[in-house]
Amino acid sequence: MLKGTIKDVSGICFETLCRTLLSFLLVVLLAGMALGIISAGFDLLIEAGHLFSSNGLHTALKELIINVLMVLAVFELFRTVKAYFTEGRVKVTNIIDTALVVVVTEIMGFWHREIEITRVALAIALVITLMCVRIMAIRFSPNRRKLADGL
Repeated sequence: MLKGTIKDVSGICFETLCRTLLSFLLVVLLAGMALGIISAGFDLLIEAGHLFSSNGLHTALKELIINVLMVLAVFELFRTVKAYFTEGRVKVTNIIDTALVVVVTEIMGFWHREIEITRVALAIALVITLMCVRIMAIRFSPNRRKLADGL
C-alpha cells in the first residue's frame, strides 16, 4: 500500500515539475516572439534608408520575410507546448509544422547565397518528406481511429 502511495507522489511531483518548467518555457517563447517582432521592425526601419537603392527594397523584404518566418517558428513551438497543457500530450503534427517552418526559413535564406544544387535538393527532399509524414500523422491519428471505431 505504501509503495503505490510513493509512486503516486513521485508522479505528481514529476508532473508539477514538468508543468512548472513548461510554464517558464512559454514565458521565454513569448519573450522571444516579442523580441523577434521588435527586431523585424527595427531591421525594416534601418533598411528604410536604403530602400531606394538598386537592391534595397529586395534586401529589406527578404530580411523581413526571414524574420517573420522565424517568429512563426517560435509561435509553432509555443502552440506545441500549449497543446501539451491542454491535451496532456504533444501532437506530432505540431512538431512537423514547426520543422516545416524552420526548413522553409532556411530555404528562404538560400535566396542571396551561392548554394550547391545538392543542398537545395536535400532541402526540397526534406520538405517533401515532412509533408508526407504530416499527411500520414493526420491520416493515422489516434483521434481519427477513435472516431472510425465509434461509427
